[in-house]
Amino acid sequence: MVDKQFVYHFGNNETEGKSSMKNLLGSKGANLAEMANIGIPVPSGFTITTEVCVLYLENNQYPSGLMEQIDRSIQKLEKEDSKIFGDPENPLLLSVRSGARISMPGMMDTVLNLGLNDESVAGLATRTGNERFAYDSYRRFLTMFADVVLGIEYNEFESLIDEKKKELGITLDTELDIDALKDLTEKFKKLIEKHTGEPFPQDARKQLQMSINAVFSSWNNQRAIKYRKINKIPGEWGTGVNIQSMVYGNMGNNSGTGVAFTRDPATGEKRFFGEYLINAQGEDVVAGIRTPKPIDDLKNNMPEIYGQLEDIQHKLEEHYRDMQDIEFTIQEGKLYMLQTRTGKRTAISAIRIATEMVEEGLIDKKTALMRVDPDQIDKLLHPMIDPDISLDVVATGLPASPGAAVGKIVFTAEDAEEKVKDGIKTILVRTETSPEDIGGMNAAEGVLTVRGGMTSHAAVVARGMGKPCVAGCGDITIDMNQGILTVKDIKIKEGDFITIDGSTGNVIIGKVELVEPGVTDDMDDILKWADEVRTLKIRANADTPHDATAARDFGAEGIGLCRTEHMFFGEDRIPAVREMIMAKDTAARKAALDKLLPMQREDFIGIFRAMEGHPVTIRLLDPPLHEFLPKHMELTKTIRELKANNASQDDIDEVRKVIDRVESLSEINPMLGHRGCRLGITYPEIYEMQVRAIIEAACELNLEGMNIEPEIMIPLVSHTNEFEVVKNDLIPVAKTVMKEKNVELEYHVGTMIELPRAALTADQIAIEAEFFSFGTNDLTQTTFGFSRDDAGTFLPYYNEEDILENDPFAVLDQEGVGQLIKIGIEKGRSTRPDLKIGLCGEHGGEPRSIKFGHNIGLDYVSCSPFRVPIARLAAAHAVLENEEK
Repeated sequence: MVDKQFVYHFGNNETEGKSSMKNLLGSKGANLAEMANIGIPVPSGFTITTEVCVLYLENNQYPSGLMEQIDRSIQKLEKEDSKIFGDPENPLLLSVRSGARISMPGMMDTVLNLGLNDESVAGLATRTGNERFAYDSYRRFLTMFADVVLGIEYNEFESLIDEKKKELGITLDTELDIDALKDLTEKFKKLIEKHTGEPFPQDARKQLQMSINAVFSSWNNQRAIKYRKINKIPGEWGTGVNIQSMVYGNMGNNSGTGVAFTRDPATGEKRFFGEYLINAQGEDVVAGIRTPKPIDDLKNNMPEIYGQLEDIQHKLEEHYRDMQDIEFTIQEGKLYMLQTRTGKRTAISAIRIATEMVEEGLIDKKTALMRVDPDQIDKLLHPMIDPDISLDVVATGLPASPGAAVGKIVFTAEDAEEKVKDGIKTILVRTETSPEDIGGMNAAEGVLTVRGGMTSHAAVVARGMGKPCVAGCGDITIDMNQGILTVKDIKIKEGDFITIDGSTGNVIIGKVELVEPGVTDDMDDILKWADEVRTLKIRANADTPHDATAARDFGAEGIGLCRTEHMFFGEDRIPAVREMIMAKDTAARKAALDKLLPMQREDFIGIFRAMEGHPVTIRLLDPPLHEFLPKHMELTKTIRELKANNASQDDIDEVRKVIDRVESLSEINPMLGHRGCRLGITYPEIYEMQVRAIIEAACELNLEGMNIEPEIMIPLVSHTNEFEVVKNDLIPVAKTVMKEKNVELEYHVGTMIELPRAALTADQIAIEAEFFSFGTNDLTQTTFGFSRDDAGTFLPYYNEEDILENDPFAVLDQEGVGQLIKIGIEKGRSTRPDLKIGLCGEHGGEPRSIKFGHNIGLDYVSCSPFRVPIARLAAAHAVLENEEK
């Protein structure tokens, strides 16, 4: 491996990399090289490849020849900067930063000012003529090195700074004078030796080696692992390490640092958006330690620098043809670009930027579609505060990430993660967030911080997650010990409800009613473009006319699953349903079902009418009958109350009859018991009533001029004989109704494939069935042997321990359940080539599952109405991703 290149140099004089090398150099390294290639000023440096990270983490050692390549690159930097690494009088100082192929802001580690020691700090002071700057840089380096490399808590150093400021009667770090900084550096070194048992390392090369080790190791720190899981980033990718000559924004009032975006990352508006600080280093902006100024103010403070930044941001956006997130440093009036990357953005911003870039001619429609993640559509459909209600706003911060959230206050990420396990919605309230809070931010409904700006950690991460965030809300104070948030003399306890509005920055005490947003014009454009591309049809799961109307509004092309049992629970129906269950013979059952018939017919008329002639698949009654009766415990309680109130024996006996029926219907495992087509076989009159209602409804609307072709779905079939028995019972009913109504109606009878045996014998079933719909909820349950209702007790552990990558009830298990679906499709179409096949489980609205469905030849997927837009875009992505292969 000696001849293999592990280190790639970049700079305005010589550059070995380019933007297309992100897999090898990481996003940061590839983009630094690309900026150098197109003439943008970057501090010179070099990137150690992601391959080295993988080898180091696997073998706990570096590949042979790496250190020699690093030495050669340092020599290049020494020549370019006219400085010497490790020299006490003219030191070359370095930054060491991570950089994975996909940006993971704040998740891995950084070390700045590397190369400083007790001798070189004096040399730096002499060379720059700025002793305060030199010791400010040294104390920063000691803090970062101790935190990142040695594992000493950052707060211990902050406490020493706070003590010094209190002693001097000052409030800002910039007010610390040279004597205070010298004293702090000595205290910092003593703290390091106290923790490690060894003095702080003075050798610059040892510092570099230890820092490279730490940055590579940070790929596997807990926050990075959590971030990768949340964002589905493979753990085997590794990170690059970028080592650059230091440039300084803390050299005085002609220096500074900032973060900016070429468009507003929250709204997508085409405007230069960002923040900066004078006399500061980069971590001061992103950490939220000081409140930065808006980038527009730089136009007045440093007009020439602002003009250069404007030119560079336009150049970068046109070059990359996407919104860019840039970091810059101004060192004594000279501008350097430290980073450009594709900017994280909110869902609404992603959609607006994509559509406007098409209008501007920067990208085409297909590129625009791929710029919007289907999950971002979901985030746009989250609740917002009703604009028409009056609010008691107690504080206002920065509107860092749009959307509204209601939840109970928690002050730690750990508490947020614990509460969500119990289904408790929370708002994470912090002075400022740090990368360690990633898990809690993901678990919480929203985030509220006391400090920090629009580009602080809280803001950037929340926007990426689609979580509402209010940042920099200085009106509130937090007492962690007491568990109290105070605002305007109002004390709010941990566990109390608050509402935050990330679109306005408002904080409201208590719960506020939220409303669901609709489809925006920009989103509508994206979805129309998706419809032009996709081939997979999108239906909705809808059980009422209201749901069906919502589904049509979101673009559904039919109903893939109408669950008739949901109609039976209405107050006007449940007595008749229970009468039917309690009936002692067929005649009595039919009498009860006759009461239900007109209600069912009206249900179907409403749904057919709402779908305007689009296909509707109606599943006949599926759950076991005991689900429609009161619980045993409720009934025994009723008997106790009747006795206490001296009720008649006849009333008590009536309740006892229900108890007897509940007990007779009780099953050890009802999910695999007397349900689905088994009900239709043993009580054919139930399905006969439902089919009569369906056909009568369709005939009535056909007479009105609507073209209705109902699809009748028989559930839980495991054997073709079951299907045949039920079908043979139903066809005569349909024929009778059509004869009565004098209407010739097209209708179809198919089945839900939700049992492994049905998938494996699909060729036999398809001889009789006109369509299949894969019920992936039950198919997952019966394939894994997991109970949907009980698996929650261990599936989170399976995910945490990587036994399963995903919850199989949320993301389709392509290797197991998916293979059964493929078998079912192939076998079904072997005997009925024109077999229509869909999927109607929860997976019908999950993007990865939708793409799988497209690739194996499904005709449609069906999902909840609010996930229809997600499915439309995911289906288009499936086509476009295949075109790219």
